[in-house]
Amino acid sequence: MSRRVALAVAAGVVSLGGAAAGAFALAYAGEQTPTLTHSTARYTAPDGDRDGSLAFVTDVTASSGVKSVKVLAWPQNSSLAEKGLTAKDMAAAQSAVCRPSGQDTARCTYTTEVTTADAESSPRGAWHVAVLATAQDGTTTLDTEAADFSVR
Repeated sequence: MSRRVALAVAAGVVSLGGAAAGAFALAYAGEQTPTLTHSTARYTAPDGDRDGSLAFVTDVTASSGVKSVKVLAWPQNSSLAEKGLTAKDMAAAQSAVCRPSGQDTARCTYTTEVTTADAESSPRGAWHVAVLATAQDGTTTLDTEAADFSVR
């Protein structure tokens, strides 16, 4: 094989290798899991005849778009803390309402009423908000402690 042909073949292999790496990087970038940022929770206890509330907000970024966001508030001193919360546990959780807030990002909000009976039967102390975000491409992110609040 002549030196010129060998150099051309070597250059082609390097080009193909670079193209394959680039294609892999693009495929990988398209399959990245959703990202949660700016997650906050605010608990307001019932007062007299006025109900309280739990409000949770998070920004979810997914390159393929946000399909769904499930939210579950759970007490720190519970069996969930011992066994660990899973995506399967989140299947029955309630959904947040998501609205586009930028390229590939949605602002997701979950609000629920807290009655006096709810507050009286709830464990006191630290609570966490777990979030399961699912992108349009099916990738998921589970954050079992996306935000914290306290019940007194």
